[in-house]
Amino acid sequence: MDPVAAAFEAVPREGFLPRADRSRASYDGPIGIGQGQTNSQPRTVEAMLRLLAVRPGQQVLDVGAGSGWTTALLGHLTGPTGRVRGVELAPRIAQWGADNLQHARMPWTSLEVADPEVLGLPDHAPYDRILVSAEAMSIPEPLIEQLGKGGRMVVPVSGVMHLVQPNEEGISVSRHGYYSFVPLR
Repeated sequence: MDPVAAAFEAVPREGFLPRADRSRASYDGPIGIGQGQTNSQPRTVEAMLRLLAVRPGQQVLDVGAGSGWTTALLGHLTGPTGRVRGVELAPRIAQWGADNLQHARMPWTSLEVADPEVLGLPDHAPYDRILVSAEAMSIPEPLIEQLGKGGRMVVPVSGVMHLVQPNEEGISVSRHGYYSFVPLR
C-alpha cells in the first residue's frame, strides 16, 4: 500500500468530526466543524498529500489544521522520527483539534492556536514540508521564508492548488487543479 493510502487507513476521518457528523465520515465533501471552518473533502486532502510528498523523519507545518485530521495524517506519514506542528486560528477549534490529536496517540504531532499577527510558526522553521488548508490570495511569502532547502509547500491560491518549491533562482511554482477552501486570514 502506498504511504498516503496507508495514512488514510490508519487515521479515520470519523475521529476528527463533530459527533453529530461522524456517520458522514465517508462523504467525499467538506463537512462543517464550526466557526465557518470545515474538515476538507477527503479526495482534496489526498491530492494535497500526494503533492506534498512527505517522507518519514521530516519536519512539517500544517496551517489551518482545524480538527487535527490533516495533522494526524501528516504525523502518520512522518512517523515518530518526524515532527508535525499544526496551527489553527479559531481557538475553540484549535483546542478541539489538539484534543483529537491526543486520541490519535502521536506525540510527535501538536496543534496550537495560531497567532493572528504571524503566519505559520517561524520560531520552529525551517520546515521540510508546509501544508496550507486555507485559500490564500497570493503565495504567502512568510511561509516561503519558513520552508527549508529542498522543501515543498502545497497551498490553494485563488482557487488553484499550487506546489511551491524553493530553488537557486528563488522558487518554482506549479499548478494542480481547481479547489475551494475557506479563506486564509
